[in-house]
Amino acid sequence: MGFFSIINNDVGEKKMEFPENLKYAETHEWVRVEGDIAVVGITDHAQDQLGEIVFAELPEVGDSFGKDDEMCNIESSKAVGEVRAPVSGEIVEINEALEDEPEKINAEPYGAGFLVKIKMSDPSEVDSLMDAAAYKATLE
Repeated sequence: MGFFSIINNDVGEKKMEFPENLKYAETHEWVRVEGDIAVVGITDHAQDQLGEIVFAELPEVGDSFGKDDEMCNIESSKAVGEVRAPVSGEIVEINEALEDEPEKINAEPYGAGFLVKIKMSDPSEVDSLMDAAAYKATLE
């Protein structure tokens, strides 16, 4: 067992990540803007609080949501977490890999564990989200 295996197991406290290039919602979703597309997932803190994720109930491509609408659910061994749309728009892609491997959300919440891509109807809504420092401060 390597050093990183020991640090990342459930015995020790895991160091949370807050990438600077993302925006964050108070409800623990993150957004990475790619043109008029918002890539959305749940934060490292959120996945840590949920525990081992066993199922992701994602919306359908073509579904539309307003900012802060309930968008999908993440089910873990501990609880079901409601995911809200951090921006309004239409779902243009879902992370289909999560159907077979929902644990990707735990392993890579900011990468392979993203949930959906939303074509934003109002890109200025991103401005109302927090930067990494502000989000981190809400957790302290």
